[in-house]
Amino acid sequence: QVQLVESGGGLVQAGGSLRLTCAASGRTFSSYTMGWFRQAPGKEREFVAAISWAGGITYYAGSVKGRFTISRDNAKNTVYLQMTSLKPEDTAVYYCAAGLAAGAGRTPNEYDYWGQGTQVTVSS
Repeated sequence: QVQLVESGGGLVQAGGSLRLTCAASGRTFSSYTMGWFRQAPGKEREFVAAISWAGGITYYAGSVKGRFTISRDNAKNTVYLQMTSLKPEDTAVYYCAAGLAAGAGRTPNEYDYWGQGTQVTVSS
């Protein structure tokens, strides 16, 4: 069992930066692929970024590549999403997810556990 708690969301102006943090409970955190997804009002949940269990492999959605960076610290049971050059279209609730048998981790059904989400709002 893994419990995930996101933090770090908020209101930021376009061009600004935020760092999201996902704190995980459970002794097997380092075994999980970790991902970030987001969901805007009226839209489906979409993939943002994923990182392999050891942190050596990362994947990004095309819309955030070059602006967002996913990283993890297995000693702290934590995964991060550093977001820079934020745009109004990045506004959404951001969710952290953990998957034990995930492949590339680009689809929601690869994940077993989800956090409650944190709101990110980017003003123009």
